[in-house]
Amino acid sequence: MEISDKVPENIAGNAAYMNILNRVSVRRYLDKPLTDGQLTAILHAAMSAPTGVNRQPWEFVVVNDPKLLAELADALPYAKMTAHAPAAIAVCGNKERLLEGDDSVLWEQDLSAASENILLAAHALGLGGVWTCLFPHSDRMEAVGRILNLPEQFIPFNLIPIGYPDRDHQPMDKWHPDRVHLNRLP
Repeated sequence: MEISDKVPENIAGNAAYMNILNRVSVRRYLDKPLTDGQLTAILHAAMSAPTGVNRQPWEFVVVNDPKLLAELADALPYAKMTAHAPAAIAVCGNKERLLEGDDSVLWEQDLSAASENILLAAHALGLGGVWTCLFPHSDRMEAVGRILNLPEQFIPFNLIPIGYPDRDHQPMDKWHPDRVHLNRLP
């Protein structure tokens, strides 16, 4: 078996596969609100993510108050676009549902999977979003915790502004066959 540059024809047109390949980070949005149904669909996708030992350590804070969105944008160095988004989702870990020992860090993987599902669901709905990092930066985490009045057991992981893209975005080709290794390295 060899790894080829060519994707099999039977998957190349698959809607789910194409949604993954065509997802882009969107930082500019139209002034158009999101519906409750869109947000609910995105959150259903988030909670469908894989999770270690089914702990589901996530909590999601949906923000659509323009004043809070602006406050978040002011407080976060790489989330300025949040002020112009109709909504954002703060993805948080709940300390009460974390595992112990070596598995205590699995929540980061669980929340990463949920976050990617948020971005893919948004894209599938004709929306766009961008992952902005909070964890492990204590200043960003503290700012979000304060602004959103998060309880002590919530760990702010990331903030994902979401909205209608202001323009058509073309995905980058991130395929690098030189980073694929079959069986083992020489």
